[in-house]
Amino acid sequence: MSDLHKEVSELERKSATAARLFDIRRIIGGLFVVYGVIVTIAGINPSDADLKKAEGVHINLWTGLAMLALGIFFLAWMKLRPAQVPEEAPGTPES
Repeated sequence: MSDLHKEVSELERKSATAARLFDIRRIIGGLFVVYGVIVTIAGINPSDADLKKAEGVHINLWTGLAMLALGIFFLAWMKLRPAQVPEEAPGTPES
């Protein structure tokens, strides 16, 4: 019975690790930060034609900064409130 308990504990630990690793907030936050950096860099020095199209607004710069802020928000949210694995999966019979 001890080996079974050890095996179950190991599977629970792996499940909790997988739940934290594949947290959707990490994926969304990471993508927004990467794309935000790219768009911000593109918006730092726009051409005159780009500014004329956007009616004088540095749209790439502002959009990139907003994307960075959103990405940082998701990553901070993930750090402050990590994913919790439920004690018992729904629909499993009790021992």
